[in-house]
Amino acid sequence: MELSSVKRVAAAVNTVILLLVFGLMAFFAFIDVQFLVYFSIPTALIYIVGFFLIFKDKLDFYVWLVYCWLTLYMGITTMCLGYGYGFHLYCFSMIPVMFVTEYISYKLKRRSMKAIIVSFVIAVFYILCTGYVAYFGPVYERGKRAAAFFWIFNALIVFGFLIYYTNFLIRSVIDSEKKLIEAAHIDRLTKLYNRHYMINRLEALYSEGGTAVLAMADIDSFKHINDTYGHNAGDEVLKAVSERMKQVCSDCEISRWGGEEFLIISRKPLNSTTAMLEELRRNIELSPVRFGDTNIKVTITVGVVERTDGNGVDAWIQQADRKLYYGKNNGKNCIISEPVTV
Repeated sequence: MELSSVKRVAAAVNTVILLLVFGLMAFFAFIDVQFLVYFSIPTALIYIVGFFLIFKDKLDFYVWLVYCWLTLYMGITTMCLGYGYGFHLYCFSMIPVMFVTEYISYKLKRRSMKAIIVSFVIAVFYILCTGYVAYFGPVYERGKRAAAFFWIFNALIVFGFLIYYTNFLIRSVIDSEKKLIEAAHIDRLTKLYNRHYMINRLEALYSEGGTAVLAMADIDSFKHINDTYGHNAGDEVLKAVSERMKQVCSDCEISRWGGEEFLIISRKPLNSTTAMLEELRRNIELSPVRFGDTNIKVTITVGVVERTDGNGVDAWIQQADRKLYYGKNNGKNCIISEPVTV
């Protein structure tokens, strides 16, 4: 959540409210409630000042100013006109919006907006104002036709704010959850799945049954690359190899298993998977990784094992690891899918 986007939303909402203030000012003049016409003047000034506060990045002060004045506005219009015009409904949108504001402040690392305290104050003020109207009645008595129109108008405004801000909060929470899941399951450097995700996926896959092939791939002489060109070059090699894996093995699940090792899950038959991995091996061999002014030659060795009933996940991984180890000790830069003796 970026500050610039929050400021744009705040400015848009401020504009809508300012236009509503002018509209309500005209309505108060129409029903001949001069006090509310005059009260609309400082109200409009509050929102005009609001644009300056938003522009100057004084969002904390802007929120407090608007909330205090909105609460006062809700109370005065309710006492003047009574329940029939629906101005008291504003508090029902103000409270959830305050909690959305609290969430935004947290995401922007700003000071807490004290949403619980503010909500309690709004609730108490609402009870006092509506209690006054219930006991004494409204200050001004006006026609029911206008009251019915404004009840619907204000109800629509309140529901609009409730729907917009509730949706905003829920979408923000969902996006945060997605980012947390991604952080837990995705390797930060390569953007592949990480070891934690792959272990869970292998266990689930083994339980499902059906055709599944596991490949363990390792970048050849990776320590030599790091020692010769530096660890930044090693990171570029890891990222480049990961991208080629995603391109060639697009139907597979790929993880960075650890260091320069990768695990690849394919649901294709063993022969088709081996052919795909051979294409990957050739692609990597024929595409040196560019780092600065240097082309770094990269190759991989891969051990490939088909899932068989009766063995567990650990045995499946160990079989792929044994074939990989065999390939490493017999020339590297190869795909080993046949049974081997180590």
